[in-house]
Amino acid sequence: MATSTVSRTRPSRPARRPERRPAIRIRRQLPTSPWLFAAPGLVITGVFILYPFVSTVLNAFTDRRTLIPGQFVGLANFRELLHDDMFWIGLRNSALYVVGVVPALVLLPLLLALLVQKNIPGITFFRSAFYTPVVASIVVVGLIWVWLLDERGLVNSLLETIGVGKVGFLSDQWLLLLSAMAVTVWKGLGYYMIIYLAALANVPRELHEAAAVDGAGPVRRFFTVTVPAIRSTMVLVAALSSVSAFKVFSEVYLLASPSGGPAGEDTTLVMLVQRTGTGLTGRVGYASAISLVVFAVTVVLMLLVLRADRREDT
Repeated sequence: MATSTVSRTRPSRPARRPERRPAIRIRRQLPTSPWLFAAPGLVITGVFILYPFVSTVLNAFTDRRTLIPGQFVGLANFRELLHDDMFWIGLRNSALYVVGVVPALVLLPLLLALLVQKNIPGITFFRSAFYTPVVASIVVVGLIWVWLLDERGLVNSLLETIGVGKVGFLSDQWLLLLSAMAVTVWKGLGYYMIIYLAALANVPRELHEAAAVDGAGPVRRFFTVTVPAIRSTMVLVAALSSVSAFKVFSEVYLLASPSGGPAGEDTTLVMLVQRTGTGLTGRVGYASAISLVVFAVTVVLMLLVLRADRREDT
């Protein structure tokens, strides 16, 4: 008996469809999201910078005292400034401070940066040593210089030893101001040296090599290559140091005592603000008027420096 083989074909399974992944929904960013990230910085700026500035401007036109709100007096505080001898003394000393400090802080850190620019063994030690006064507390620095320049200090002891005699660094009006300038320059050398080092690193070496091939010596290369290449940095240093010098307080306060030296002749404008506006009977309105004058002069100084830079560009 013959058997027939019946081929049975299995039904074909339907092809699997590719699984659909859930679509990623992109949530729309809220318009307020950037402000949420900036909120902490804005709050700090508003509380510690904007509010004090606006408050100072408003108080300058009032007769407010420490415990008395005061009333609006218009320009009375500014008219009083014109007849205040201490205001003119403070303005004179602050202006002299700018004249004495700014040129030194523009040139000396540049020369110092040129000395420590090269990578030679042990140069890191000198860079750190020159920068150490920057991170030192101004109070500690002031006390050290008082100890050095006092009548019984180290400097006068050495002068007596060599037969020169004592010098009144802290008792003479002009010597005290010059001593405070020396402290400011000594403490700021390292800070501006770092700024110049960053600028000198960006000066193309090819310019120096080309000038050397033309026969230019180190001094000529300094004036024809280095100075033009870092002129914008020198303008920045001049602007920063001029504003800082005009607002000087700590150096003169520590060397001259709160009284501002003999008969208050070494008082600066910021010292006058502190002396006038503090205490239970402080004249907050009058001190605010002096603060506005300081602010206006610093803005003018920066504008003059920037204008001089633009003139050289043209």
